[in-house]
Amino acid sequence: MKETTLTMPELAMIGGTRVALGAGIGFLLADKLSSEQRRTAGIVLLLVGAISTIPLALEVFGKSER
Repeated sequence: MKETTLTMPELAMIGGTRVALGAGIGFLLADKLSSEQRRTAGIVLLLVGAISTIPLALEVFGKSER
């Protein structure tokens, strides 16, 4: 497996791009959905972002130098 070392600023950039992507999707869908649909879509996007971030965070903070 290829190993990559990330600095905290690089990790912040990765997180920032994910936030921007989620916000962009939200803005694109905002006027096309009802209030209930927006709420549901927001919750789903939040959960997908959180669930997909957990493995990344565990990898970065749990890795040991070899």
